Amino acid sequence: MARIVVIGGTGYAGGHIVAEAAARGHETVAISRTKPETPIAGVTYVQADAADIDAMGDVFEGADAAVSAISPRGDMTDKVLDVLQGLVAKLRGTKTRLGIVGGAMGSLSAPGGPRLWDLGVADELKHEAGVGIDSLELVQNAGDDLDWFFVHPPKLFGAWAPGERTGHYRDGGEVIVEDAEGNSTISGEDFAIAVVDEIEQGNHRRERFTVGY
Repeated sequence: MARIVVIGGTGYAGGHIVAEAAARGHETVAISRTKPETPIAGVTYVQADAADIDAMGDVFEGADAAVSAISPRGDMTDKVLDVLQGLVAKLRGTKTRLGIVGGAMGSLSAPGGPRLWDLGVADELKHEAGVGIDSLELVQNAGDDLDWFFVHPPKLFGAWAPGERTGHYRDGGEVIVEDAEGNSTISGEDFAIAVVDEIEQGNHRRERFTVGY
């Protein structure tokens, strides 16, 4: 079994990833500033500020994967890139893979592009979408001594559209995943399945990929 550390482990994406990893028997650590409302049996919870990597001690020692599931919202609005830079510095040269939950707008609209971002983004979404794009560029330029993967969720993904667990998802490579009617969505549980599958299988080494139904 793997040792998996999830930063933002009590949030929407992070909480589902923690639950899925623990259910599969992985040694799972959830890092967050707040305690979980309903702790999951077998999960180690570390209360810490993601912006202070040093305050987390040796939590990353021996980790097979560290997944950043932090959203650029609230008091983390302008801190996500700093957190990722700290994680890159911490994990560079180690065997720990860095996984990042990004945003949909960096996905390609079709093979070869353009990105959804290039087709236009609503003003209220620009900051969050921009952070996702900058996060991808950060790891793409991190060098060969960092192993990483980056996951683009579909357009409709979040606590406002939780959906249900189906046990299925599609991997779209770099292209946004949509169904025949143009819907682009996935439940939190099925998104977590895709992330933990990637940790277990390693199909996207130093690559980004999209998931959805």
